[in-house]
Amino acid sequence: QVQLVESGGGSVQPGGSLRLSCLYSATTFGSYHMGWFRQHQGTQRELVAIITSDGTTRYEDSVKGRFTISRDHANNLMYLQMNSLKPEDTAVYYCNGDSNVVRMGSPAFLSSWGQGTQVTVSL
Repeated sequence: QVQLVESGGGSVQPGGSLRLSCLYSATTFGSYHMGWFRQHQGTQRELVAIITSDGTTRYEDSVKGRFTISRDHANNLMYLQMNSLKPEDTAVYYCNGDSNVVRMGSPAFLSSWGQGTQVTVSL
């Protein structure tokens, strides 16, 4: 059973924008805190942004002011609007969620990862 499907990645020039989408299983993730993660080539997966079940948002320092996370509960969708993209934003982006917001900071403890979506920022 597919739980998480990410889409919207692509190749853009520095300064460009992309909007990522995450379709998630309502049965599993409907009431969870949700987040976007990314994995640079050869590194560990890291948390980029989180939206809690009550709508509070938090961002990793390097994306503050440039990325916006949002959620459409009715359609089981989550988004990541990425503006002013930089080459260092190049990575595979994943979505996931958990009932424990603290556990969201440790991607290794999360399961059911989707296939991710590639974002490439270059001239």
